[in-house]
Amino acid sequence: MKFILVEKEKDSIKIEVAEADQTLIQPIIVELLKDKNVKTAQVFQRHPVLDKPLIYITMNSGKPETAIKKAVKNLSAEFGKALDIFEKAL
Repeated sequence: MKFILVEKEKDSIKIEVAEADQTLIQPIIVELLKDKNVKTAQVFQRHPVLDKPLIYITMNSGKPETAIKKAVKNLSAEFGKALDIFEKAL
């Protein structure tokens, strides 16, 4: 998965997500929406094959870059815990 900055404003950011599908992007959106500083977090994709998905984040306060880093870090920790549980079960 690669993040490519498309547009950046004071309280919003638009990021193109390469080499990922909705299975990876949707948990990021859900995690972003848990943050009280995030006003909106949406994913757009005009054409499922021809276009790459775009994540659009607007903030109530704080920087959108900080919010997405926090969301991805939280997901990484959560999936790491899931891997530990799975490995212990085997």
